[in-house]
Amino acid sequence: MEFLTTSEAADYLRLGERKLYELVTTGAIPCSKVTGKWLFPRHELDLWVLSGLARPAGMLISEPPPVVGGSHDDLLDWSLRESGSGLGSMSEGSARGIERLQRNEVMAAAVHFHALDTGDNFASDASIEALRTTPDLHDAVLVAFVRREEGLLLQHGNPKHLRGLTDVLATGARMAMRQQGTGAQMLLDVLLKRAGASMRDLRRIETPALTGPDLAELVRAGQADCGIATRAVARSAGLDFVPLVWENFDLAMRQRSYFRPAMQALLRFLNERRLRQRAEELTGYDPSPAGQIRFAA
Repeated sequence: MEFLTTSEAADYLRLGERKLYELVTTGAIPCSKVTGKWLFPRHELDLWVLSGLARPAGMLISEPPPVVGGSHDDLLDWSLRESGSGLGSMSEGSARGIERLQRNEVMAAAVHFHALDTGDNFASDASIEALRTTPDLHDAVLVAFVRREEGLLLQHGNPKHLRGLTDVLATGARMAMRQQGTGAQMLLDVLLKRAGASMRDLRRIETPALTGPDLAELVRAGQADCGIATRAVARSAGLDFVPLVWENFDLAMRQRSYFRPAMQALLRFLNERRLRQRAEELTGYDPSPAGQIRFAA
């Protein structure tokens, strides 16, 4: 991320330095004070300008509802409540969240896309590519929420002695599915392709689970032997867990939504110690990137 000095920021915005200091004093402009000097992130200055963009009456765009769609996550749901943002949640999977963001039906979408060419570390750059290539999202911003650990959820005690997807395929263990378009299902597709296998090689529970906790309940109740979800979901359900990958879990939104009061309340909360403490309690989270802008169109 590029930072501008006070004089550089004033030139960039075509403002006098005195006016810039007034905006800093009132907290009206994004900035940070480091070793006694004000620094201004260029990306956030761009978003700040765009958030106040005036349009002719015929071009006015309706405000999206204060809802975060996309993927389900326990830490995110907790943060929406504890931040006082007033944002609700609608958990339908990453792809569905992006579709709703396109149609202005949600203010943001929680996403964790996966693709075969994202590399061995599963850094989820597929999420950036998804925003780049989605029509009508030319003004998209991707903000990091956390990195989190995904893996196999197993019945308590791991009675089938499953140590990874290879064992699942070899033993014919019953695997719970998520619906198409979810990050967990994309991850399973990628892992199967890397193993030289496909969905046809799995003994699948055909009715998909809508969320990670729903999948965990299928495993806990003995209706499935395993499924893919986060470590936090496994711990909450009292299930065993075999780690597979660490992934980026991000918030996608339009530039004009970034500075809306509800979203700013949530983004400010990402810097609070309470978030880090809660992440540690739930386990399987790395909150260090929280709030960073990973992509801006």
